[in-house]
Amino acid sequence: MNKRHLTLSLLAAVLAAAPLARAQAPAAQTETPAQGQTAPRKPGRHPHVRRARRALEAAKRQLEQAAQDYGGHRAKALELVNQAIAEVDQALEYAKANAGKK
Repeated sequence: MNKRHLTLSLLAAVLAAAPLARAQAPAAQTETPAQGQTAPRKPGRHPHVRRARRALEAAKRQLEQAAQDYGGHRAKALELVNQAIAEVDQALEYAKANAGKK
């Protein structure tokens, strides 16, 4: 794996995980959408968070397969990706436990 690919993988992981640091489950929407708007999503699916988790898993695999250590930065990045995955899991558990609460 070259340095550019590693950098892009890390950047994708960080960008995917950054909004999750302060994630809270949104309140369920019950209003009918106005004309031209899309219907509210069903609570419990969280497609953006699940997509971010898959991106983090992909970044983790790339980091694990990297041939070099990059002066310890690869190991540190892997540690941070693992922390981000744990945060995402906690966010999903929070959302599940608080579904339907306002």
